[in-house]
Amino acid sequence: MNILEVRDLSFSYPDKSILHRLSFNVEKGDFVCVVGTNGTGKSTLLKLILNILQPTEGEIRLFDKRADKFRDYSKIAYVSQKATSFNRDFPATVEEIVSLGLYSAKGFLKPYSASDKEKVKAALERVGIYDYRKSRVGRLSGGQQQRVFIAKALVSSPEIIFLDEPTVGIDITAVDSICCLLGELNKSGITILMVTHDISSILYHSNKVLVLSEDGSGEIMPSEEFNSHTILNHVHHKH
Repeated sequence: MNILEVRDLSFSYPDKSILHRLSFNVEKGDFVCVVGTNGTGKSTLLKLILNILQPTEGEIRLFDKRADKFRDYSKIAYVSQKATSFNRDFPATVEEIVSLGLYSAKGFLKPYSASDKEKVKAALERVGIYDYRKSRVGRLSGGQQQRVFIAKALVSSPEIIFLDEPTVGIDITAVDSICCLLGELNKSGITILMVTHDISSILYHSNKVLVLSEDGSGEIMPSEEFNSHTILNHVHHKH
């Protein structure tokens, strides 16, 4: 079953063409890494899928619905690149941040039920930070903060999680730990599409790699066919 279908997708900013006739599928249970040199449209692709930006041409379908018509938000979750970039004195606790992940399903004005609190607890336990639930998020390490935002994504029980560079700005030990956590979530049945530069850390856990090229095209391949020269070779071949 295809959770995500991208067909002949093109996108241009006013001064630059980014993606050109890109097509690929993400099936249920996939763990797809999106890689490419800077400026190839990796983050732009995520924003198009999530309907933050609109395609110039082509079509995106989520769960067999056009992305611009998709409304079943509890099925999808997004961890942005800037998730951990906030004021260290921000007063929210870990629990409070994670509970925000329920708002798309509940709405902002409804009080939390016992069931909601149990979902928050389960998400925190799943990512290994339940003991920090009363701590201020700004006081945690970068790796711990990223686990908080992954828990926030998990709390609505999504079928697919999109992540934009989730390992940026955290130390190598935490990078490996986050990658292992994502691998475990994928094995539990959650589909993952992740933009990353930490290819060596995550490759073991993924089953597909989407390589974006400087000419706006892309190619999806099994992870075992990917190697450290693939990006450069792909870009060179296209030019």
